[in-house]
Amino acid sequence: MALTKEQFIAEFKDMALKLYAAPIEDLSSQQLYQALALLTRSYIAKPWADTKARYDEEETKQVFYFSIEFLPGRLLQSDLLNLGILDEVEAGLKELDLHPGKIFDAEADPGLGNGGLGRLASAFMDAMASVGMAGNGNGIRYQYGLFKQAFVNGYQVELPDDWMRNGFPWETRKENRAVTVKFGGWVELRPSRSGHLRVIYHNTDDVLAVPYDVAMVGYHNGVVNNLRLWSAEAPIHAGTHFSLEQRERINQITQILYPDDSDNAGKELRLRQEYFFTSAGIQSIVRHYRRTHNSMAGFADRVAIHINDTHPAMAIPELMRVLMDDEHVGWDEAWRITLKVMSYTNHTLLSEALEVWPIDMFRGLLPRIYQIVQEIDRRFRLAFVPQFGQAMIDRIAPLGNGQVRMAYLATIGSHAVNGVAPLHSELLKKDVLHDLFQIFPERFNNKTNGITPRRWIQIGDRPLAHLLDKKIGTVWRQNPLALRKLHDYIDDKRFLSDLNATKAENKRELAKYIDQTVHVKVDPDAIFDVQIKRLHAYKRQLLHVLGILDAYLAIKRGEKRPKRLHIFGAKAAPSYVYAKEIIKVMNAVADMVNSDPEVSPYLQVVFLPNYGVTMAEKIIPGADISEQISTAGKEASGTSNMKLISAGALTLATLDGANIEIKNAVGNDNIEIFGLTEKKIAGYYQRGDYRSRDFYEKDPRLHAVLDMLVNGKIPGIETEGRDIYNALLMYNDEYFVLADFESYLAANARLDKLYQQPQLWAKKVLVNIAESGRFSADFTVQRYGREIWHVLPQTPENDGSDAEA
Repeated sequence: MALTKEQFIAEFKDMALKLYAAPIEDLSSQQLYQALALLTRSYIAKPWADTKARYDEEETKQVFYFSIEFLPGRLLQSDLLNLGILDEVEAGLKELDLHPGKIFDAEADPGLGNGGLGRLASAFMDAMASVGMAGNGNGIRYQYGLFKQAFVNGYQVELPDDWMRNGFPWETRKENRAVTVKFGGWVELRPSRSGHLRVIYHNTDDVLAVPYDVAMVGYHNGVVNNLRLWSAEAPIHAGTHFSLEQRERINQITQILYPDDSDNAGKELRLRQEYFFTSAGIQSIVRHYRRTHNSMAGFADRVAIHINDTHPAMAIPELMRVLMDDEHVGWDEAWRITLKVMSYTNHTLLSEALEVWPIDMFRGLLPRIYQIVQEIDRRFRLAFVPQFGQAMIDRIAPLGNGQVRMAYLATIGSHAVNGVAPLHSELLKKDVLHDLFQIFPERFNNKTNGITPRRWIQIGDRPLAHLLDKKIGTVWRQNPLALRKLHDYIDDKRFLSDLNATKAENKRELAKYIDQTVHVKVDPDAIFDVQIKRLHAYKRQLLHVLGILDAYLAIKRGEKRPKRLHIFGAKAAPSYVYAKEIIKVMNAVADMVNSDPEVSPYLQVVFLPNYGVTMAEKIIPGADISEQISTAGKEASGTSNMKLISAGALTLATLDGANIEIKNAVGNDNIEIFGLTEKKIAGYYQRGDYRSRDFYEKDPRLHAVLDMLVNGKIPGIETEGRDIYNALLMYNDEYFVLADFESYLAANARLDKLYQQPQLWAKKVLVNIAESGRFSADFTVQRYGREIWHVLPQTPENDGSDAEA
């Protein structure tokens, strides 16, 4: 949009006065943020309305992306950037003697997601709008996020994440679009005069689903798509009154992301959440379609619904319910429509993470949906037992072992099933969903995850963005594949020095942030070694910690090493005891290292609490090393690996997830690979001959490091150290940490040596930045659109198909 600095200043002053009846110099940073956010929303309003009207007028096929998480990060800078007015707004704020950064920092991170699943969903929302695809999000408006993480004596403590305390200026309540979601009771099926079965509900527990819409602004193209988040409220019926207890039970549905499901009450609440937002979304989509269509026959030509992991898998039986019960479509036609509409992304290779629900709980809470799942199960068995045998179908039918198996339901009820990196997709076919792949091989495909360089480089790493503009022009801002032009400057010593200088500037800023956050003064000249991701044993933060302990012992022995700062950011699920024990050990190691005057000049460790999108924007630009060290065959894809290479970090990695594609993109010489391959690990599983104690006994360095967990040298971890020691030795090291230890140390030593050659390091950084563009989510969603959803972009760029490994 067109906006002059002078126009912005006048409109901003006017908005602030209208909101607060005070001049801007009397307002707090939070008030200034609210005024700027509402002014920005006013700029978005017309293109938002125009986009919706155009989709309706042209009967554009639309994608509806169902995800239990969305993790958009702060929206103000992103929206201003995508509108094309960020520079003008910042210039205007400075002319008013205001600090843009302080205003931007007043915005809270929306607590709508936790990790990679939610960040991917938000990246896709940004990307679909930016390439002109008709794409909508469908999720939950959580009152509180997962939790606000704090450390007390090194232990993780979970505090309420009251992210909406000051309101959420980006949402628009649409109570006129509310729908009713039914739980419990019992269902009666009566034949009607027209020959259809009439479904009558008795004694149901009804919840009103009220939508709140958030604009998803496309980059410089006038497209504004919609993210719809549902809030649970008590229905308003004449003569009906709800007690405080009943209202609280309804409110719980959209109160907290991922409630503790370690007991039946928590499990039931999670199930209520999942049905709540899928049912609300399906009802809303069908209702919108029926406003302009007399029949459901063309529904699949206008609607694509994507299931982001299994949490929204009930969209399949829910669409069947609406088609049959409300629209009076017969089973065969309803199933044809559903299969054509639905597609499913699997995000896990951990069999224990495949979502299942006890049949008794499922049937009691969702009686009509259970009837439909029963019929899907019956017809699936009838169709495929004769061909594939009872034993195989028993393993993969939607119902089995007293459970409703959501990954199998999602696969059976979708026309396309994809993994999120080539290795992951192959392992789905070979292992996790192997039997279903035997039946439906044509459904399986790969769609590698993607990121939004607009956020991570144009907003998060402005020094690098300005350097790129100066050297190769600004085309890369629209099409990230233009970054490949950097290869032309691989021998330009001045530019390589400029790259190093830009990284140094970012590291100084990150050092200030670390000091402000955890009150640890760090050396910006050190190697900044970063591992930022959810805390899980398979992601192996523990291996990183063991490497730090080895470095600690080496420095105590008098060995000289380049200075290295290890930076962690991670949350552990509240009920994940082992992960929380690892956090305690990480913090204890940090305290030990940082307080040792012999070691701290050469080695430091910081664990930044409450990791999230905004913190990532501060960490990633300053990273020298990106640790992507999961057990091979366990990480589906990863996206922090993509973000970090785009900011010029070198990857220290196992051959897992999208690390493999990064290696293929940048070349073997520009990534540091170590560790067992997935095939070697599979061999251990098949033979049953992995013995972790053998590595402990044969490697003196590993022996010394593990002994530190139990010999009292690390203060305060008597219980946690012993539990981890036992997990690695007595319980045989489930994630092959000890097997990869020696290789991990060798890879770190190579990086230490490389860092002493700044020009050579910068050449490798250049290659990583140059090849990072292929991992843009803009290209990813175009592949989904072309090959799965059949929804094409209006403003396609080179979609990078030739670049996907």
